[in-house]
Amino acid sequence: MISGSIVALVTPMLDDGSVDWESMDALLEMHLREGTGAIVSVGTTGESATLSVEEHCAVIAHTVKKINGAIPVIAGTGANSTTEAIELTAAAQADGADACLLVTPYYNKPTQEGLYQHHKRIAEAVSIPQILYNVPGRTGVDMLPATVGRLAEIENIIGIKDATGNLQRGREVLDICAGKMTVYSGDDETAAELILMGAMGNISVTANVAPALMARLCQLAIAGEEAEARALNARLLPLNKALFLESNPIPVKWALARQGLIGDHLRLPMTVLAPAYHESLTTALRALQLL
Repeated sequence: MISGSIVALVTPMLDDGSVDWESMDALLEMHLREGTGAIVSVGTTGESATLSVEEHCAVIAHTVKKINGAIPVIAGTGANSTTEAIELTAAAQADGADACLLVTPYYNKPTQEGLYQHHKRIAEAVSIPQILYNVPGRTGVDMLPATVGRLAEIENIIGIKDATGNLQRGREVLDICAGKMTVYSGDDETAAELILMGAMGNISVTANVAPALMARLCQLAIAGEEAEARALNARLLPLNKALFLESNPIPVKWALARQGLIGDHLRLPMTVLAPAYHESLTTALRALQLL
């Protein structure tokens, strides 16, 4: 079972917008050293929306090769076109990914039946283990627990990333998925509590800049060490909030650049972090001795 701190890895870029392969290798090596449990390659934090299909597949293949089986690699292969999602998922399987993460179709706002048929079709077309990803704040569509329960009956749909940040919803999903598939948090602020309730890890933005701390938080919460987990979560809370001062991955890429790990480059329409937020994010990083 994939568990623990699962980093939603950024895609480092050079100033011309091309993928920075050298920095990517350095990030992957850091995560292996710092205790990260798995890598999400080209999820939404990895700017999947602005990578070409060729780049998307190349980054996943490169990540799989570099990690070389040391920890699981989960490929982000979601799309708002079912056909495109199948193509990306099949390519990730061919490149050796351990699982795929599929965000709900964004913008076109399918019905609950449409969501069910979309994910069912992908699961039937490609045998790789698949993790659903519900993030209504970004996609404009919310996969309801009843739909999650229907999809949990499909053998190779093995989990869901719940990024609603709503712990009551998280409890509903945990209950409906019990014994059928694994639940992961997708919200750094509430991850510790969801894991203490029964989730098996956190697909994390914060893990990009604080990998060891997030790995420790997940370990404590999975072990049921409530007091220690909550204490560490309280320490991480200012950073978790600061990393969403502007749209993800704008702040996390700025923070990684301040740490000297990547260049501060994104693809339009994303732009670099506004100066008004520099002090708040710097303060949060320094409080955890991350600068």
